[in-house]
Amino acid sequence: MGSLDGIEVRTIDGKAETLAKHAGKALLVVNVASKCGFTPQYAGLEALWKKYRDRGLVVLGFPCDQFGHQEPGSEAEIQAFCSRTYGVTFPMFAKVEVNGDGAHPLYRHLKKAAPGLLGTEAIKWNFTKFLVAPGGAPVTRFAPNDAPESLAAAIEKALPG
Repeated sequence: MGSLDGIEVRTIDGKAETLAKHAGKALLVVNVASKCGFTPQYAGLEALWKKYRDRGLVVLGFPCDQFGHQEPGSEAEIQAFCSRTYGVTFPMFAKVEVNGDGAHPLYRHLKKAAPGLLGTEAIKWNFTKFLVAPGGAPVTRFAPNDAPESLAAAIEKALPG
């Protein structure tokens, strides 16, 4: 599917950047929400970030309000909630859509490269996770109910070098 490096994203504080910022690293891309039953996974995602960031993993959180209106806040509210409640320090981005005509280009790319169960491309819920190898090739899609700590073996294999 090629590299994700040229895909433009907007940080949670409004800055435009491309994923080239993370070139050569493994990425764990997650659509997140503050009012979801899976929201406590923020703690596990932060733990993965702290454990593996020095070895080349970057956790990227993309708030999404497409599932049960579970991310109703502004970017500032989301950032404050994540920092205050879960101590999140991994990169967070502006709200995106992951399905439909307004799906962000990153998610259109990831869904095509790593379809879900029975080949479906649609994302079913918040906290769907995509592990992307260095160089931009998506490795695996993980379901919302896959706890972050259960991804350790796959992350170890995807780390650079």
